[in-house]
Amino acid sequence: MEAKALDFFKRLCESFGPSGFERDAVKIVKEYVTPFADEIASDKLGSLHFSAKGASAGPVVLLPGHVDEVGFVISGVNAQGFLSFNPLGGWFDQVLLGQKVKVRTSKGLVGGIIAAKPPHLMSAEERTKVVTKEKMFIDIGCSNEKEAREMGVRVGDPVVPDSPFSTFEKSVYRKPEGGVEEKKVGTTVLACGKGFDDRVGAYIAAEVVRRLKDRRLAHPNTVIGAATVQEEVGLRGARTSAHVVRPDVCITLEVDIAGDVPGIEAHEAPAKMGLGPSLITYDASMIPNQGLKELVIRTAEECKIPLQLSQMRGGGTDGGAIHMANAGCPCVVVAVPTRHIHSHAGLLSLEDVDNAVSLITEVVMRLDAKTVDSFTAV
Repeated sequence: MEAKALDFFKRLCESFGPSGFERDAVKIVKEYVTPFADEIASDKLGSLHFSAKGASAGPVVLLPGHVDEVGFVISGVNAQGFLSFNPLGGWFDQVLLGQKVKVRTSKGLVGGIIAAKPPHLMSAEERTKVVTKEKMFIDIGCSNEKEAREMGVRVGDPVVPDSPFSTFEKSVYRKPEGGVEEKKVGTTVLACGKGFDDRVGAYIAAEVVRRLKDRRLAHPNTVIGAATVQEEVGLRGARTSAHVVRPDVCITLEVDIAGDVPGIEAHEAPAKMGLGPSLITYDASMIPNQGLKELVIRTAEECKIPLQLSQMRGGGTDGGAIHMANAGCPCVVVAVPTRHIHSHAGLLSLEDVDNAVSLITEVVMRLDAKTVDSFTAV
C-alpha cells in the first residue's frame, strides 16, 4: 500500500462517524478523490459518489462501501453525571465494558469509559450473568449532572470507540502441499483499528477509481465509487445512492467475518485473514447474481489473484438494498476478511486489501454492455 493511500486509510478509519453522523468521514473521502475523480456528487442523505468515465457512458458500475461505523448515541444524563446510551448498529454486550470512547458534544470531543457496577460489589449470582447495555453507563469523570452539562453533553450526542489505527509486520508460515509442518514463506503487514467495517470498502472504491485514472486503464463503462451512509442501521444510504446512480451492475465492497479464530467451524465462516479477499456467495440480505459471481471467480483465476469463497448465514450488506433497487440490479459482494468486527478494534491484512483493489479493477475492465446484459438475459 502506497504511503499516501495508507495515510488516507488511517485518517478514514480514525475519523468520527457513527451512523447518522458520517460527515467527517465523507469529507475525508471527498478530499482524497477530488484530484482524480471525473465527477463528484452527493445525495441528500449524505452519501458521496465519485466517478471514473471510460469509453462509454454505460453500463454504470456502482462500487459502494459504507463509511458509517457502529457507535452509540447518548440517551440521558443522570443526577451523578453518568451517561446512558443507545447503540447505533449491532453491538455484542460482552465487548463493551472497560472500553474507552469519545463523545462528541456541543463543545467538542470528551473522553469516557464504558462501565457498570463493579464485580466486587455484585452477588455471586449477579457475577454469573452477562451485564447488558441497559445496565452500563459512560463515565466522563463527572460527579453530578451540572458538571456533565458544563462539558456540553446533551441527549442525542454521538459516541464512537477511542481506538487509534496502527500497523505491524508479522512472519507468514504455511504448510506446503503434502507437508506436515508449516514453513516460513514471507512476511505481511496487518492493520489494527476501529471502523474497518466498512471504511475498508470505501477505501477500495476510491483506490479503484484512482487506479483507473492514474494508470489510464481502458474500461468500457462508467465506474461510480460510493461512500454510503447509515448502512449499520438499515442500508439507508444504499437505497438513496441506488436511486440517484441507477446502476446497471453493482460490486458491493465490505468486510467478511474471518473464521480463523478459536470456536468457529469452517462452514460457519470460511474466509481466513491473509489468504485474499472473499466473494460472498450468500448472506441474509442477498443471493448474488450468478453470472456476475462467475465473472469475479474467472477474473481472479485469470489474473492469479487469491480469492476465497465465503458465506454469511446472518447479516447483510448495502447489496441487500441495491440489488432490489429500481427494476433490480445484478450484484455481488467482495469483502476483506476481518477479525473482531463490531468491536473497538479489528484486525485485517493490508495484502488482502490490495488484492481486493486489484481484483475489482480487473473485473471493472471486463464489464462491457454485452457482458452486463448477459447477467439478466433469459
